[in-house]
Amino acid sequence: MLRMLLGRLLALVPLLLGVTLFVFVVMRFSPVDPALAAFDGANATPEQLERFRRENGLLDPLPVQYLRFVWLLLHGDFGTSLITKQSVAETITTALPLTVQLTLLGLVISLLLAVPLGVLSALFRDRWPDQLIRLVTLAGVAAPAFWIALLLVQWLAVGQGLFPTSGYISPADSLGGWLNSMALPAVSLALPVAAQLTRIIRTSMVEELDKDYVRTARGGGLPPVVVVGRNVLRNAMVTPLTVLGLRLGYLLGGAVVIETMFALPGMGQNMIQAVTDGDTAKVQGFVITIALGFVLVNLIVDILYLIANPRLRSHS
Repeated sequence: MLRMLLGRLLALVPLLLGVTLFVFVVMRFSPVDPALAAFDGANATPEQLERFRRENGLLDPLPVQYLRFVWLLLHGDFGTSLITKQSVAETITTALPLTVQLTLLGLVISLLLAVPLGVLSALFRDRWPDQLIRLVTLAGVAAPAFWIALLLVQWLAVGQGLFPTSGYISPADSLGGWLNSMALPAVSLALPVAAQLTRIIRTSMVEELDKDYVRTARGGGLPPVVVVGRNVLRNAMVTPLTVLGLRLGYLLGGAVVIETMFALPGMGQNMIQAVTDGDTAKVQGFVITIALGFVLVNLIVDILYLIANPRLRSHS
């Protein structure tokens, strides 16, 4: 198992270098001129623009710029915003906790919905509970998160006044206020993921329930709760765990849109603002941070996969 984990860690090196190269190339060939963005509205002369580009290394050859970019990243330096003159790392440190809170809250809600619904649907296969859950989850899979957010705001925030339409309250100030401000964004983010996971858990559970060891255990007189809870559920979670890593990427990406809709000052809202301002340093920092988070999450899922699948541990 340790050897496999080391292999996974070594495989991350070229992957992360590829991510940094992709982000660097995209930003360097974007139509945004960092010098013009830095002098926004100041009517800078050509001499001032040229001096700015020279002082910030923008006239160096691209390989030199890329190596300097990677070197600074290795030292935790994401650069400085050319517009606000603020450290990008400080901005990320301020915005990232909110995005992590939103993503984890969305993940918890989606798991709380998907696991019982998926198990229930498999246990009542082809009967009315299964048909009802299938209908609801199909609707959930087809509905994008932003559309669900609009419906929830219209119904629960504007119509009933139960939740705020926008804004954020830190948990350090008020735990109840934090839950109230994060409820609609997290539910909007969680419902499509919960619907997809429910379908996967249901399929995986049905496959396990049809295996011989389940019939043997039932024939031996073991209670259904023990068979399902101790054996079937654990074996059936291997496939959903693999998919969960990919769905977390969806949660992180969806948080960008949801934060903007609910005016939450997280990574998403800051990234949209940086794109609008043409702040390339911030966009680079945000994209690389989200990519690193996605890679880290998938590494954790790989570890969980090894824990849940004893055969894979023995092969490693």
